[in-house]
This record gives sequence, structure tokens and C-alpha cells, in this order.
Amino acid sequence: MLVSSKYLINKAYHEHFAIGAFNIGETIFAKNVVAVAEELNAPVILQIYPLEYELMTSDAISYILRLAMKATVPVAVHLDHGRGMDDVTRAIRDQMNSVMIDASGMEFDANMNTTKAVVDMAHRVGVAVEAELGSIGDRHQTDATNMGRVYTEPASAKKFVDHTGVDFLAVSIGTVHGPYPSGANEIRIDILQELNATLQLPLVLHGGSNNPDAKIKEAIQNGIAKVNISTDIKMPYYHAIHDAVEQMPNDYEPWIITKQADKAQRQVIAEKIKLFGSDGKAPLYFTNNNELTETFH
Repeated sequence: MLVSSKYLINKAYHEHFAIGAFNIGETIFAKNVVAVAEELNAPVILQIYPLEYELMTSDAISYILRLAMKATVPVAVHLDHGRGMDDVTRAIRDQMNSVMIDASGMEFDANMNTTKAVVDMAHRVGVAVEAELGSIGDRHQTDATNMGRVYTEPASAKKFVDHTGVDFLAVSIGTVHGPYPSGANEIRIDILQELNATLQLPLVLHGGSNNPDAKIKEAIQNGIAKVNISTDIKMPYYHAIHDAVEQMPNDYEPWIITKQADKAQRQVIAEKIKLFGSDGKAPLYFTNNNELTETFH
């Protein structure tokens, strides 16, 4: 069932688990995520990054929404890292029921004002909004030690949240986007604890791939209610294709390759859902039918 990410994330925050938000660069990824979520009776978020969004046709977006609507578990469809109002309005027009505006590269006041404009617009049509404050690391940064991290400062975050009315906030506590060497990240639980105590708002962990399981669990117990996963489900899929092609004879059947890739990806999706503690949590969202029917946006 298609529901609002706000409904999913708020309940996860108060119940101390997290929703897996999986980047689904193509429709087969969406199918794999929903299939595993149904097997594990888990709520999930399907999210699309703008550059991948631009490669998709309107038919692909419609397919993803239908997949969410028909699912036997709660599913939200979310815009990841919207670059501005054009990205956001396109996502809302395409019936996504939550959006992220990422103006974290701007100065604080500009980020705050841009985010507030998006919140004001999106909330008028019942769409939840995620924003980012601080800067998640990037493996492409020349500073290999810091990778461009700018940690989220609690007092500034409080001002930001109060002014914008954002529904949940992506915070920078040491993770990095994309594949990077194990150990290069350092999740700062101390910063997270202060942010959680100050904001009392669901927090989002970007760069969720390739982190120690123990740190992810600890982060979830300290306010993280949504964990973004992209690299960790994409790499096994592509590696499985590569390995299958190398091992196949010249007369191979393509479906055998894709079946192996799906299996590799679904295994990781299942591991992440269990790590986040959201397996078996779908029934929590069906206890009040009147409330649920009001959360399509």
C-alpha cells in the first residue's frame, strides 16, 4: 500500500527502528525491494535520485507507483536529493508522496529559506519534506581524511527545523556517499545524541552503505529513523551480472544472468531490513485504518 514516508518514519522513530530507503535506479530494483519487504513483512521507502529520475520515462514512474499501491506492506515513494524547486515540483506532479530538498551546499540562511519555500509548497498538497543540514562526505573529495564532511551543529539545526517546519532532517555525523574504504567513515554517535535530544525529530542517515552494523544499530537507537542505501544494493547486482557473463558459455540465456543478479541484490536488501529492525513491523501501520487511509500523501 502506498503511504506517506512521514507516517512510516514517525512511527519508526517512536518505536526505535528505522525504515530502509533504497535507491532504485531502475524498475527491477523497485520490484526486488518490494518483493523482499513483502517476504519480511517490512515497511520500505523506494527513492529515486534526480540523475536517475531523468533517465526514467513517465511509464517507469507509473510502474513504481502501481507496485507500491499493490504491495501488501506499506511503501512510500520519495525523491532523493532534489536540487531545487523544479525537481520537487516534478516529483509531486508524478505523484511521489515525499521529497527531499538538498540545499546543504548553500550558506545556512539560503539553505533555510530554500527549504522553507519547498516545505510551504509541498505541505499545501500533503507531501512530506526531508532536508539536509551539514554536509555528508563524498569519496571524490581531494581531502581523503575528511572527504568534505561538515558535521551538523545542534543549535543551528534547531533554528533550521523551527524556521522551516521540515518533517525530518538528514544530518551529517560522519558517513560518506558512495563506495569508500571500510573504516574511512566514523559515525559520531555523540553528535547524533545531542542532535536527537535537541530536535526530538526523526533523523535521516545518508551514506548508509558500508558502515559497521553495530554503529548503524546504535545510530537507530539515537534518533535515526530512515537509512539511505544505494551502493550496497547496486554493487552486488552489477557484480553478479559481471560474474555470470564471465562464467556463461556463448549460448547463455539472459534470464539466467538477471536471475542471479536479482538473487544477490535481494539477499542484501533482506540483510539491511533486518539490521534496521523493520522486519515484521508492517502490522504496526495497519492498526488504525482511518489513519492509514489519510496518508497517501
